[in-house]
Amino acid sequence: MALEPHRQQSTDVSVREGSEHERPEQWGWHGTFPRATQIAGWLTVGILLLMTTATHYNNSGTMWLVLFAGGIALGLILDIRARKNAWRR
Repeated sequence: MALEPHRQQSTDVSVREGSEHERPEQWGWHGTFPRATQIAGWLTVGILLLMTTATHYNNSGTMWLVLFAGGIALGLILDIRARKNAWRR
């Protein structure tokens, strides 16, 4: 059982012509979905608060559900404020 010598892997990388001048936007769309993000976030808050109606052993689950819903709601409100006060249009 002889050991094979260590083979060094090739580090050659093929580079396309002019690739150093390409911007990420040229590879595809890099936008966001602000309206869909808000809708999904508020739906998540609603579902978390709806889950508080389930039976919990000692209400510790209810506390966590309300805390997470509040945290998400706070983040959504801050996102709305940040978009209103944004410098870009």
